[in-house]
Amino acid sequence: MEDASARWVDDRPEVTDPVLLVGLSGWIDASGAAKAAIDAITADAESSPIVEFDDDTYIDYRARRPTMELREGLHSVLHWERILLSAGTDQTGQDVLVLHGPEPDMAWHRFTRIVGDIAVELGVRHMAHLGAYPFAVPHTRPARLSISSPSQDVLARVPFLRSTIDVPAGAAAALEREMHDRGIPSIGIWAQVPHYITSMPYPSASVALLDGTREATGLVFEAAELRAEVISQGRRLDQLVANNPGARVDAPPARTALRRR
Repeated sequence: MEDASARWVDDRPEVTDPVLLVGLSGWIDASGAAKAAIDAITADAESSPIVEFDDDTYIDYRARRPTMELREGLHSVLHWERILLSAGTDQTGQDVLVLHGPEPDMAWHRFTRIVGDIAVELGVRHMAHLGAYPFAVPHTRPARLSISSPSQDVLARVPFLRSTIDVPAGAAAALEREMHDRGIPSIGIWAQVPHYITSMPYPSASVALLDGTREATGLVFEAAELRAEVISQGRRLDQLVANNPGARVDAPPARTALRRR
């Protein structure tokens, strides 16, 4: 890695055929489902940072201002958002890399090139990025997943929904293309979130993303606390909808994807 905008935290780590998971905040993530899944993954994997990206190169701090801790007038610390690449292992001992933090505000070509260089250097065998979007589905059904990939072979391996739509892309989509161009299979896994609850946590979508990651990449994460929240949140949502009939939606056919031009 020969770029001043990223540096190894310590010596270059020794990893074997790692899978790269990407969870960059700032683009579509209804209910924060993808962030919750990434947080659970980094905790389960007991991951630690191996690469730091220069924040002055990639982050616009007028748009993402640091948080100042002020206690009785004492300015104690500033919390800066940073992009990190962390390394850990899943429940089976498989090496996993997690790219997390805010989506870069600028220099996307430079950023994707550096991440691609690191992926090749570390022998990444697969990349998956996670997201979630609002959709006309009820919370009483399991969260469904859709897929994006530049590879027909990758699309054929998993039974997730396929959509036809033109939308603005996030940095993760640029990474998807970068990995594909370097011969690394890449996939985007997207959870559907009931449109009437996108402002509150929806652990069912986060768990669906974890299970979809397992199906697509073989990585296994327990995420026990997140899975336990599915039942309790489901009960709260039942009560919410019971008290607000206008929030009810009819479930679409089980295999219907969003198709629009």
